[in-house]
Amino acid sequence: MTSSRSRALFTACAAAALPALLVACTSGGGAGAADPTPSRPSGTATAAGPSDAELAERAEAALAGLGDEALVEAGVEKVTDGVHTEPHLEDGKPYRITLVCVGEGSAQLAFRPAGSGRKGVAVPCDGALVHQRVTGAEPLRIDVDGSEGATGAIAWQLDRV
Repeated sequence: MTSSRSRALFTACAAAALPALLVACTSGGGAGAADPTPSRPSGTATAAGPSDAELAERAEAALAGLGDEALVEAGVEKVTDGVHTEPHLEDGKPYRITLVCVGEGSAQLAFRPAGSGRKGVAVPCDGALVHQRVTGAEPLRIDVDGSEGATGAIAWQLDRV
């Protein structure tokens, strides 16, 4: 794993753990008070499935083989948050965005201006890589939004080709 991927994974894990730590440090009714209904911090595994942090790790691991020689941007987001970025790209130059969604449901990839890439690319949350070529334009906006009820994590990487 490259150092940039390691930093990104560490940051994602730290961000996922922070709410649990804050809840643990602020809950309770004072010294010696016991919480009669212990709660599970958000982002932890349930009987229904893996935690947000585990899904983010799986999504990022799926992109690990791409390398980062021509890396422009990359990240991991919750499907419910989506991906919204405006990378600085050279006009007319070719790029490739690779996405993977791990979880349930699907997401939609869209570009603005509309002529920069294919319209309405589906990204199923089944762990399969989705590649899309895009032509650089300023400004270019990339949006990936989860379909209604979709859950999990989306990892993405934008490379110059």
